[in-house]
Amino acid sequence: MKIRHVISAQQFDKDMLSKLFKATDEMKNGSYNTKLLSGKIMTTLFYEPSTRTRFSFESAMIRLGGSVISTENAKEFSSAIKGETLEDTIRIVDDYCDIIVIRHPQVGSAKLAATYSSVPVINAGDGGGEHPTQALLDLYTIFSKMKKPGFTIMMAGALSVYRSVHSLSYLLANYPDINILFVSPKSLRIPEDFRKYFNSNKVKFSETDNYSEAIKKADIIYQTRIPKEYLAGENYKKYASKYILNKISLKLIKKNALIMHPLPRVNEIAPEVDNDKRAIYFEEAQNGVYVRMALLKMIFDNAKL
Repeated sequence: MKIRHVISAQQFDKDMLSKLFKATDEMKNGSYNTKLLSGKIMTTLFYEPSTRTRFSFESAMIRLGGSVISTENAKEFSSAIKGETLEDTIRIVDDYCDIIVIRHPQVGSAKLAATYSSVPVINAGDGGGEHPTQALLDLYTIFSKMKKPGFTIMMAGALSVYRSVHSLSYLLANYPDINILFVSPKSLRIPEDFRKYFNSNKVKFSETDNYSEAIKKADIIYQTRIPKEYLAGENYKKYASKYILNKISLKLIKKNALIMHPLPRVNEIAPEVDNDKRAIYFEEAQNGVYVRMALLKMIFDNAKL
C-alpha cells in the first residue's frame, strides 16, 4: 500500500482497503509496537469543532509511541485570526511535526495543505467535501459484521453536504455487489458528480425521499445528522426533524439490520435506540482509533520516517 497524503476516499482501492483492515485487526487485537512512532510528532490542526476525530487521531498517535501538538479551534487560537493564510500556516507547522491532520470548513483545503506541506497531510474533514478516515472506519465496521458484500446500505440525511456520506460512497464503489440507497429531501440529494461516478463504475444505487419505506429494505441503516453549520437557517429548520429513528422505526427495520451513525447525533436517533442490539454506532466510533492507528503505521512505513 503506497500512500503519503490522505485527501480523498477515491485513493483507496480494494487491495489497499484489505491491507488496511488487516492491519486494523492487528491494532484492535493489541498486536502492535507501542514504540513504533517514538520521536514522531503529529499536529492536529482543527479549524472546526471535533470530538471523535481529533481525540481518536491523538489517541492513535500516542498508543503508537508518538506525540501530539494540537489546537482545538485554529480559527480563533492560531494566527488565522490575524489573517494568516492556510498556505502560510502549513509552511510553518510542517517544520514542527512529522504529520498534519487537518479539519477546515473549506472544500479542498486538505488538498491545498498537501500542496504546501513537506510532511504527510490527512484530511479530517474539509467542509461539505470529504471525510475519508471516517469512511474507512465505517467500512471496517461494516465488514466486521457483514461477511458477504451483497447487501443494501441506506444513507439518510442532507446528502448534498454530508462529507462522510461522500467518502463512504466512494469506498463502497469498490464493491459492485453492494446496493446503495440514498434517502434525502430532493433539494439535498447526493451531488451530480457522484451519480456520474457511480454510473461510470457500474455502482448499483437508487434515490428516494421516503424514509419509512427505505428502512424496511436496508441491511445497514447509515443515519446522519442534518448539519446546521452547512445549511441556511430556514433550510435547517425545515429538515432538522425530517428523518428520525426511534422505537416506532425499530419495528419496521430488518431483524438483523445494523444501525450506524458517524456521530455526533442531535435528534435523528432517539436514545431508546441505544439499547437495541442492532445499534452499533458506539462500537463504530471506537473502531476509529484502530483504523487510524493502522493508517498512521502505513503512512510512516511508506515514508520511512
